[in-house]
Amino acid sequence: MLYEVYCREFKLVLSDMGIIIFLGLLPSAYPIIYSLIYNPELVREVKIVAVDHDRTPLSRELARNLNASQEVAIIGYASDLSEGRRAMNEHEVYGILEIPEGFERKVRSGEVGNAVIYSEMSLLLRYRAMLVAATNVGQAMSAEIQTEDIDRVLPLAETVAVGDPMQTVNVTMGNIESGFDSFIMPGIVVLILQQCLVLAIGMAGGAKRENPLLTGYNAVNEMPSVLMTMLGQVLCYFTVITLPTIFLLHYVALIFSFPMAGSIWQIFTFIMPMVLASILLGMAVQAVVWERESIFVLWVVTSVVFLFLSGLTWPRYGMSGFWKVLSDCVPATWGVQGFIRMNSNGASLAQVRPDYINLWWCVAGYGVLAYVLQRWVVRPSVFRRQKAQ
Repeated sequence: MLYEVYCREFKLVLSDMGIIIFLGLLPSAYPIIYSLIYNPELVREVKIVAVDHDRTPLSRELARNLNASQEVAIIGYASDLSEGRRAMNEHEVYGILEIPEGFERKVRSGEVGNAVIYSEMSLLLRYRAMLVAATNVGQAMSAEIQTEDIDRVLPLAETVAVGDPMQTVNVTMGNIESGFDSFIMPGIVVLILQQCLVLAIGMAGGAKRENPLLTGYNAVNEMPSVLMTMLGQVLCYFTVITLPTIFLLHYVALIFSFPMAGSIWQIFTFIMPMVLASILLGMAVQAVVWERESIFVLWVVTSVVFLFLSGLTWPRYGMSGFWKVLSDCVPATWGVQGFIRMNSNGASLAQVRPDYINLWWCVAGYGVLAYVLQRWVVRPSVFRRQKAQ
């Protein structure tokens, strides 16, 4: 009997182009498109123009050091800020370095000398490159000036400290290149996996309420046991999503050289309860999906919300109590947290044990919820709708 349910659900999946798109095309296309948008991850030699009102040795040194960095390239000087803005408006440059008059005098006298960088915001990666270059050059020049001041007070200090006495080297764990793509895509692929499952199964719920001649689904053939019917459907969707899951979690990282520090077998073991929880969540969503097309509204509403709740773009410890509780109820939240630790930082399954346990709690919770809704909401409505037809 379980085999019959499995085959019938498989027939529904194969006969519905919308479900095929959600379970086959989207898991393949979405990560490729998103990764290409942010590829290359780092921007080098961003063109800027300098406006030097001070025209002193220190101001020229600041411009030279910025030009020598790998992030920024100063292609010329402008007489004033208006000329620099015209160059930016014509897309000849993407930023302006303005050094105010009295810059060196303030720095040498111990005051704060402010140099300003203006950036157009058509691409945040360019802004990031300018900010990194300005920060690194500013810190290096500050250390050099402090060393010179110390040498004037204590002449022997020159033999002790030359240059930056306490050099800082920043290495981002799990993302050595500090690229935006490597930072966000490992979490995005987990969210894509959850959304594709929920939306495909939700669409299948809408298909059950439509004309059997169009969808190939006949509610009269439902097994008397709701639990057995659910089990056959879960096995069907788990089978269908296996290959897309392997592609999402392993081959996307290979194609775009994302961090891959964890054991692939432990990662698949970790992600299995998230897949099950997403399937059961989709079966619970069927209670509110009365037509196949209505699932697109759910897609638009939940996609951005789930992204923020996952803690990927906003840390969970910064959320208020309500949003944190709501975040706990989303399988992708724990999937994103654990997968990033394993895939990017090389954590073992034992080290992400709290996330793994929470995923199984999601499986249990959504399993009970799906059973209740399938038995007392979905199945009666399907019978009524298709008998009326």
